Amino acid sequence: MASSRSVLLICGDFVEDYEVMVPFQALQAYGVKVDAVCPGKKAGESCATAIHDFVGFQTYAELRGHNFSLNKDFHGVKAESYDALVIPGGRAPEYLSLDDEVLEIVKSFHKSGKPIASICHGQLILAAAGILRGKKSTAYPAVKPVVVSAGGVWQEPNPISKCFRDGSLITGAAYPGHPEFIGLLLDSLGATIENGKKKVLMLCGDFMEDYEAMVPCQTLQAVGYTVDSVCPGKKAGETVATAVHDFEGAQTYSEKPGHNFPLTATFDAVKVEEYDALVIPGGRAPEYLSLNDKVLRLVREFDTSSKPIASICHGQQILAAAGVLQGKKCTAYPAVKPQVVLSGAQWIEPDPITMAHTHGKLVTAAAWPAHPEFVAQLLSLLGTTIHFK
Repeated sequence: MASSRSVLLICGDFVEDYEVMVPFQALQAYGVKVDAVCPGKKAGESCATAIHDFVGFQTYAELRGHNFSLNKDFHGVKAESYDALVIPGGRAPEYLSLDDEVLEIVKSFHKSGKPIASICHGQLILAAAGILRGKKSTAYPAVKPVVVSAGGVWQEPNPISKCFRDGSLITGAAYPGHPEFIGLLLDSLGATIENGKKKVLMLCGDFMEDYEAMVPCQTLQAVGYTVDSVCPGKKAGETVATAVHDFEGAQTYSEKPGHNFPLTATFDAVKVEEYDALVIPGGRAPEYLSLNDKVLRLVREFDTSSKPIASICHGQQILAAAGVLQGKKCTAYPAVKPQVVLSGAQWIEPDPITMAHTHGKLVTAAAWPAHPEFVAQLLSLLGTTIHFK
């Protein structure tokens, strides 16, 4: 799925956690080059992210998220080098909308007619750049007064996942809209998706890793997949708590509370024959899920049916307990190596940490930095291709 397309992603401190990482890794999984930049920062530096979620207050709560790594210097960035611009939300747009260099970049994309995809509070930047006049636009509802004052034609985001396109402008209200938001951007970039109507099961549990659940889920949904997320002992409409795992100077990863991840199906009603593949996120959930006999039977059934299984990070603890790794080449989070080896697998060193490995119908990776390869290899196994005109 190699592409000549390139996208610029404008970031800032306390950008919303999902709203920066999902588009960043999803587009890469489709073969698009993505440069993530932040004013005043260089490639190799990072932005702090914010986790916005509803937990019972009148507005969203905010927690500290991952540290998002930038891969290009902001200084010298030119719109003519890219095919599209993506602006995540969160709190970053409040101060980015005051940055003249940011506004000039946005204006340059607008003047050239290149796609601009902005979500949530990102429309604060669009308003400050003066490009909303006469344009149909949505945003996080609290941003409505700014959109209207800037001359935008307000579109109610009902449901919150609803997105809108007006010419080269794509807007969304919040991260639940990512599948449509990214799908509209792909279409604007001239993408053709073949064999995208697949159905995937995602095996979830409390304190699974935050990115390792949402990034694969929405990346697959954006190309037309149906993704059912289930958790033993829980039903459709309930949620699981996620965990943010990151390296912040200690000898092992830190853990912080993540988003609440919604379940879309009931575990006890799952029928393997209705699905084309299984995805297993990592985090701490696999520790206890690997003790659940129903989970292990489910995994074995996918394996004996020769359906793809894509497992990341600590998810391989479940594969090891299910006895499906014998004779397979497999990678995982390095601390899981003893369990992988003891289960009869041939260990593949995750070097670099961004790599994924496919052996037959099994795709494995070590951690969320590997999502672009991890998802791309699963798409390949399922016969889905993405071409750009």
